Amino acid sequence: MAAIDPFGDVVAGMRVQGPYTHVDEVNALAAWAGRAGESALRKRVADRIPEGVVEVKAVWADRGLDRGQRRALGAALDRCVVHVTSLLRARYGFVTAGEHAAEGYRTSGARSDWWIPAVPFPDDRYRTVPLWWDMRTYRSIAAEPQLTLIEAEQLALAAGDTELPADLTGAGGLA
Repeated sequence: MAAIDPFGDVVAGMRVQGPYTHVDEVNALAAWAGRAGESALRKRVADRIPEGVVEVKAVWADRGLDRGQRRALGAALDRCVVHVTSLLRARYGFVTAGEHAAEGYRTSGARSDWWIPAVPFPDDRYRTVPLWWDMRTYRSIAAEPQLTLIEAEQLALAAGDTELPADLTGAGGLA
């Protein structure tokens, strides 16, 4: 997924992998290798693979944008996890994120595996946690403003639109 500004420049995006067929395909597990919570997280992933697991990686937004634009793009990318998981016909979306970013994901319906300890990844400045979206339950978790936008965006995608209008994303279309 990529956010493109009115000039055609990519200003934010995310990379998605999956649906996976085996637990060892999940890149994020490397952060827990040899650490507390590794076996619990591997089991969570393995238990969910039969119903489809999509992993979101490398979520970013241009640091040159003003704070409001970055916030709007961040919220749009949080919602995009729901969209890519649905488009790839998986039941579960999965991301690992620093605790500072986890709340944004929760507003779009993610739940954390609170019993799996955070790890210092990519370095000791961060406490990284696993987060999951379940396509059957995320609506009951998502914040109302995000859910309203998710539903409008899903209607646009179902209609065949490959670009979401700026009034839905808050900053440029998502292509």
